[in-house]
Amino acid sequence: MERRRRRATEALLWAALALPVATVDRIGLNEPRTTAEQLAGIATLAAAVAAQRRHPLTAFAATAALSLASDPALLTLAYGPALATFALLLGLHAQQTRPALTAFGAIGVIGTLQIAVRGVDPSAQWLVLIATLHFGVVFPWLGGRYWRQSREQLEREQRTAEDRARLRERARIAQDMHDSLGHELSLIALRAGALQLAPDLTEHHREAAADLREAASDATERLHRIIGLLREEYDGPVSLTPVGETVEELVARTAESGLRVRWEATGSADTYSLLVERIVHRVVRESLTNAARHAPGAAVTVAMRREADGTEVSVVNKAAATEAGSSSGGSGLLGLRTMVEGVGGRFEAGPYGEGFRVRAYVPAASVALVASGEEAAEHRPPSPPGAPSLHARRRVVLSLAGAVAVGAVILGGALAWYAYTKTHSVLKPGDYAELRLGTPLNEAGRLLPDRTVSDPPVERAPAAPKGADCRYYRASGQLFVSVEHFRLCFDDRERLVAKDVVPRGDTAGQGPDEEEDG
Repeated sequence: MERRRRRATEALLWAALALPVATVDRIGLNEPRTTAEQLAGIATLAAAVAAQRRHPLTAFAATAALSLASDPALLTLAYGPALATFALLLGLHAQQTRPALTAFGAIGVIGTLQIAVRGVDPSAQWLVLIATLHFGVVFPWLGGRYWRQSREQLEREQRTAEDRARLRERARIAQDMHDSLGHELSLIALRAGALQLAPDLTEHHREAAADLREAASDATERLHRIIGLLREEYDGPVSLTPVGETVEELVARTAESGLRVRWEATGSADTYSLLVERIVHRVVRESLTNAARHAPGAAVTVAMRREADGTEVSVVNKAAATEAGSSSGGSGLLGLRTMVEGVGGRFEAGPYGEGFRVRAYVPAASVALVASGEEAAEHRPPSPPGAPSLHARRRVVLSLAGAVAVGAVILGGALAWYAYTKTHSVLKPGDYAELRLGTPLNEAGRLLPDRTVSDPPVERAPAAPKGADCRYYRASGQLFVSVEHFRLCFDDRERLVAKDVVPRGDTAGQGPDEEEDG
């Protein structure tokens, strides 16, 4: 299906580019070509369209060759659209810039050589060549490169968003494993320790309970290291997905496992927030896990105070500072600090009297804002191609701006040169009337302008006298319109032997107006 759609697109492109080749001369735009030349050009365009995806430089070079063969200045209505189109596709599909720049330089050199050898007015034609190469080739090529880099940037942003979503999910799973499984393993170790101290247990079973407690502690440490590896690549916010267990239920379940823990709660239940409860649950669970691991025999107090603007919780154990000091290290408490402070709260962890205390304050409003921001971020689409881009895209934009500036200078110079050549090749009708047949060239020179017409309308003029040197002059200084021309022909003795008025292009059928004096 994709291949069929691509072939249909290529067929439409070829038809659009071949249409000017077959029609420009038929509608009177004065680009005569034989049928064989038209068929050859259409066939070349078909091959270029077929090759433009895999070999964009070859397709562009073939079209440029057609344009140069038609006009050294590249300014043709038949192949101009194809040249600009393949320049655009060259910028879109080609990865490297040097081959394209080399091709542009080669086109300029070849066109210049052709103009120097065959050109009627080399200066004007060279300016047209440079302007056409600039606006009809370089501009589309830069546009294609910008399009390509915008598309690549969009793809990179999409891949980054997908990778970040995977990392976020992996970090969430890792955090849940660390909190729930680590807590359960600590309780298993705590129960095994209590079983080890049971007075009615045989020595054999006491050793087994000790091995179980040690194995649970080792599993907790290994889990801690593995979770650290899973989380180290993600530095984003922690998931605030609520859990089904309340803080009070967590404390009660821990107490059933053998840890001496006391629960104290103040404040109204009306201020209960599910998201705040989630963060407080994490703080209490991590603190109880540390107490069970590092101070299994110590008494623990969990106190929570709910208020309208937030919730404060503290977990204090009565172990000696030397016993509980190790609980202040690792990534568990650091992760809690990051989570609480990330929602605008306060977090403290350190020695407290003869024991250790973890205290956190979680503001309700900030948690709601953070949660809504995370939800919006997960559903936010990638940045569009027009978004702030990489240095390469900025460089393309600067290149486009520079090309516009250079093009404006070239176009201004070309227009100035065009105006100069046209206005300095005007023979006034009164001066034309004063010229008589047989007048020597040196006498006629005082009435003639300093330039002749660079693109004379030879096809509209009558047959010139045999062996005569004919010169064409404009009858008016009007620009960008067709005007009448005067033709003066001098023989080998530099005497005027014929003078003719060549009509405008839109009155060519009326025939020339000849005037002879005997």
